[in-house]
Amino acid sequence: MKLLNFPNPPAMGLAASAHGAKVLREVLGQRARANIIVATGASQFETLKCLVQEPGIDWSRVTVFHLDEYVGLPVSHGASFRKYLRERFLAQLPAAPEFIPVDGDAADIKAELARLGALIAARPIDLCFAGIGENSHLAFNDPPADFTTNEPYLVVNLDEACRQQQFGEGWFPTFDDVPKQAVSMSIRQIMKSACIILSVPDKRKAAAVKGTVEGPVTPLCPASIVQQHPDCTLYVDAAAASELARR
Repeated sequence: MKLLNFPNPPAMGLAASAHGAKVLREVLGQRARANIIVATGASQFETLKCLVQEPGIDWSRVTVFHLDEYVGLPVSHGASFRKYLRERFLAQLPAAPEFIPVDGDAADIKAELARLGALIAARPIDLCFAGIGENSHLAFNDPPADFTTNEPYLVVNLDEACRQQQFGEGWFPTFDDVPKQAVSMSIRQIMKSACIILSVPDKRKAAAVKGTVEGPVTPLCPASIVQQHPDCTLYVDAAAASELARR
């Protein structure tokens, strides 16, 4: 894992997006299509804002998976991650990629997990954009995370710290409105990505960054698993890096 520290979120997002765009151009120069994972949440604001402006990417040759979605939340809800990606990412691109959303309010969630699992299993993932939660979650894999399951997508229970983060970021009017379950890409599926780019700004993520970088690899700090990935870069701002022994 490589750690890169920037003074503020805009500088962090610019660097992370430039890295991802370089990877995408290289993949598309070698193959007909590229497959990527794109995350949501406040941590991705700057990265996605810069990524959509990167030149020289034929987005019509890209397939986009996303990490997670709340169970039972309609796409019209302001906190829907499908809505987030369509408005902040897909609608801003010069050409439409193939988008494979997580339908969190599907009538049959087991069937939705099977659909998503079959689609992602058939495609090598070239690049994953993600963040780290305040409780160190990766996607919605809260601690203690399941490091062993081979299922590509899971229904997970969201812990109080995770739900408090979603409320604190302003996605829901009250804490009780935050859903208690989500469909999440699994840890092992994320780790199958050839390249992982993590964008993590803000002081409230500092303890999670410290655990991810300096702590042991443990399900109690889910993001620590990226220490074992051969090509993962963690982009942080000064606030998120503030608790690291070496910055």
